[in-house]
Amino acid sequence: VQLQASGGGSVQVGESLRLSCSVSGRTSYAMGWFRQVPGKEREFVAVIGENGYRTDYADSVKGRFTISRDGAANRVYLQMNSLEPEDTAVYYCAAAYSLGLPRAARDHAYWGQGTQVTVSS
Repeated sequence: VQLQASGGGSVQVGESLRLSCSVSGRTSYAMGWFRQVPGKEREFVAVIGENGYRTDYADSVKGRFTISRDGAANRVYLQMNSLEPEDTAVYYCAAAYSLGLPRAARDHAYWGQGTQVTVSS
């Protein structure tokens, strides 16, 4: 399984970005988005189940971010609205061989490279 994240950039407070993660190889995984800032541990952002019907979000992004997946295109998206400076981080997509909605980074076996998101006030 190979993951490729894209879509990061620099925006102003309140603006939106959509991150995309392309998945090659086996695609029957729960897919998650995580983020990390220097000096801190990787933080859970959102996860979507294998069938795309169930999702879970960190409290800090609930109501602002939406995770979705396009099975035909083998892509997972993270729509980020109302961005705040605290959302500034490197964002990673990850795949977990799980029927649940794992939040822990250690439960995700495959990782893409990160994409930088910078939100300026």
